[in-house]
Amino acid sequence: MARTRAIRGYGVLVLAPLVLVACSGGGGSPGGEGASASATGSAGAEPSSKPEDSGGIDADPAKLPTTRKEALDLIGRVIAEPATFGPGVVKRSPYESDPATWPVLGTDCIWRQEKPEGSVLATVSRSFEVPAAGGKGPVRLSAVVTVHRTRDDARWEMAESVEETMRCPTQQLRQGEQIGSMIASSLGQEKGVQDSAEDFLLESGQYMNTELGGGPYPYSWYLSQSLQFTVAVTGKGAKGWSEQEIDVLANQAHSTMLLRLGSAVEKQS
Repeated sequence: MARTRAIRGYGVLVLAPLVLVACSGGGGSPGGEGASASATGSAGAEPSSKPEDSGGIDADPAKLPTTRKEALDLIGRVIAEPATFGPGVVKRSPYESDPATWPVLGTDCIWRQEKPEGSVLATVSRSFEVPAAGGKGPVRLSAVVTVHRTRDDARWEMAESVEETMRCPTQQLRQGEQIGSMIASSLGQEKGVQDSAEDFLLESGQYMNTELGGGPYPYSWYLSQSLQFTVAVTGKGAKGWSEQEIDVLANQAHSTMLLRLGSAVEKQS
């Protein structure tokens, strides 16, 4: 996948009070095509997988991956394809990341591809685009699914994603491409407010791309964690696109992948 995060910067970073929930529950990364937070390893005993604390998923232990092969099979059933985002979305090239790598944010606030942590069973990202048309520039989208060895490993990814935002208010995805002016908020599971995942992190801000005319353009990043899994979607805007339009695309794919995850691992009644 590459993690799912990208530009922060040019302004004050605002973290809603609930963002601290992430320190006890999931994470992710902002850039999309090669940007996802790195886990630091297991953090103790594995909690039980009860519906009330697992994003509403009553998991069947036999369906939870324990090998890389099983993790890649599950990712293939969960991760988005173009139609998941809606009409007009197509594959970008390269379409799928090398599962032997994932994005890591350096101390210089630049994203690089490195070998995944030992806590990761498998991680895959896909890249998409809404082609330029009708006076609007091309929107770049990405989806990432990561399978950790334990729930605590997935929670560490979420916590590190929050730390990265605070440490690097401006991040370079690649040459000529940045994100900044990030506003981040995190919600733990709460009935009637956010009950589709154990932990959920949303970031919005500005996307800068010299190839697309500079910007700033709208940027959205959704990251959620349930059980040992994290799911992320990034939307990077372009000329003529509103923040709401980018959010609609990202939210559609993110919600669908969470539903697929539940269907893939839940107990059969």
